[in-house]
Amino acid sequence: MEGQTRGSRGLLEKPLSVTPNPTLSSLGAVFILLKSALGAGLLNFPWAFYKAGGLLPTFLVALVSLLFLISGLVILGYAASISGEITYQGVVRELCGAAMGKLCEACFLTNLIMISVAFLRVIGDQLEKLCDSLLPDVPQPWYAAQDVTLPLISVLVIFPLSALREIAFQKYTSILGTLAACYLALVITVQYYLWPQGLVHQPRPLLSPSPWTSVFSVFPTICFGFQCHEAAVSIYCSMRNQSLSHWALVSGLSLLACCLVYALTGVFGFLTFGTEVSADILMSYPGNDTAIIVARILFAVSIVTVYPIVLFLGRSVMQDFWKRSYWATWGPPVLADPSGPWVRLPLTFLWVSVTLAMALFLPDLSEIISIIGGISSFFIFIFPGLCLICAVDTEPMGPRVKRCLEAWGTLSVLVGTFIFGQCTAEAMIELL
Repeated sequence: MEGQTRGSRGLLEKPLSVTPNPTLSSLGAVFILLKSALGAGLLNFPWAFYKAGGLLPTFLVALVSLLFLISGLVILGYAASISGEITYQGVVRELCGAAMGKLCEACFLTNLIMISVAFLRVIGDQLEKLCDSLLPDVPQPWYAAQDVTLPLISVLVIFPLSALREIAFQKYTSILGTLAACYLALVITVQYYLWPQGLVHQPRPLLSPSPWTSVFSVFPTICFGFQCHEAAVSIYCSMRNQSLSHWALVSGLSLLACCLVYALTGVFGFLTFGTEVSADILMSYPGNDTAIIVARILFAVSIVTVYPIVLFLGRSVMQDFWKRSYWATWGPPVLADPSGPWVRLPLTFLWVSVTLAMALFLPDLSEIISIIGGISSFFIFIFPGLCLICAVDTEPMGPRVKRCLEAWGTLSVLVGTFIFGQCTAEAMIELL
């Protein structure tokens, strides 16, 4: 009967809702997807243009990647509707088997922890630079050090936002975070044309004599920047309208808007500083520029608003572990529900504490980005490709359509495997 129910509806028709009371609107889904992708990677895109050898190579890689990015989101929505699961790791486990599900859980948790650490490092760096701008020629006061500011922000802001039960509330903070990221792109664009006092002219080559293999160096930044696939299943399952065609529209609009913001930041940041561009584009500007000071504040706010989304996803993995633990089965009744406050709040505190400790002791953010970029290829390319290959066997469809979908899934897996190998090799070289 289940197979007949699935087979009676087309791929683009409204599937059965996988959550009992989905409340997220389409606009809210767009903002959460957009904010999930507009994270710390925004600061690294001008540097990625330089590493890849100029504008043209980077644009070509980004356009090809955009096709896989959008298709990956659509595949995950389709896989969620078929599997009936409400988490990324649950979808992979249901469609691809228990072994692949365990691999997904391990990669998922590792990736989200590293992303959280990177976000905290970015917040700390921006606040430290902001203090230097506001107090020039003065030794840094003790209260401006990251050892003080990061714990305070984590306790007073990040933990309360992250302790919420549902992801739907994040649509409100995501609007604020998206506007802050857009302001950063606008400031970098305007600064290029106005060329404020104190900004030194630098050579701005459109093309570089770098070898063609240098274009692959942009993959870690793209994978780190466009990281919204981990949240895709949770967002899709929280939407009121779960039609696959509607989800495809939401995914396309979100990533196209994200691509525009990234393109403006990357192009004009690279054109402004050329070969002298910093890995953190804001570090390249004079510290006393008012627009840059405001951009630092707003970008730090932007990262603070996206951290709870990452924590929500990581907590879902830990809650799955909790369901299978001794305490959920034999412990007190208050511990049986992993989404209840007696379980949710300690898990949230544990996540914030661990990532905060790692952020204070890890030395270099660029090394973190290379590692994250490699692991992210699993969630953007490999797992969606595997889910598509397994999902087409669960519903009747024409042989030609089935072969095309299987071919696309196989191509996605192969591309993701290549990117993972390339990013991991680059990270290992940097660490050595």
